[in-house]
Amino acid sequence: MPPLIAFEEIAHLFTEFEHTAFRLETRRGYASDRQGARFQAFMQGITPQPEPSHPWNRNVREKAEQGATFSRVRIIDDPPTDGQQFLMATAAGNVDAGEDIRVLTRSEAERLELPEHDLWLFDSRILVRMHIDDTDNTIGVEVIDDEAEVLEACRARDAAWCAAVPTAEVWAQVRSSV
Repeated sequence: MPPLIAFEEIAHLFTEFEHTAFRLETRRGYASDRQGARFQAFMQGITPQPEPSHPWNRNVREKAEQGATFSRVRIIDDPPTDGQQFLMATAAGNVDAGEDIRVLTRSEAERLELPEHDLWLFDSRILVRMHIDDTDNTIGVEVIDDEAEVLEACRARDAAWCAAVPTAEVWAQVRSSV
């Protein structure tokens, strides 16, 4: 495994990118979500409320005002896991802030041969590969600027984006089936 750095060491990329920040989420859930009060409330049937003053949403709005975009594709199972349902339930607040969040079925992601790891791609030139352990905790990140690896991440982004659908559409179907 390559040397990893703490996620906090790349935090500046979220405010310094110029045009696009794209995330591919491949996990069935994240430990950080499960440990939070919002997730626990969601598991009790309480709909998560948007958090417009959350630092993430403030930054998304600021970047949008500068003409930059945040987008992500979340890979979901059929049926979606509790963690994936939580992410779809909370997406509305991020979308309200200006982030475009879409979902893609795991079977479609496999057909498209998408990576099986989470990543961030900034301005189509800086790739951040997330390293997440078996308990869904981020153990570090790898910053990659190798042109071939960045190009492969751009290909994955484009393929995922074309096949994905807006989260709100899928969430409405999931909610109506439970």
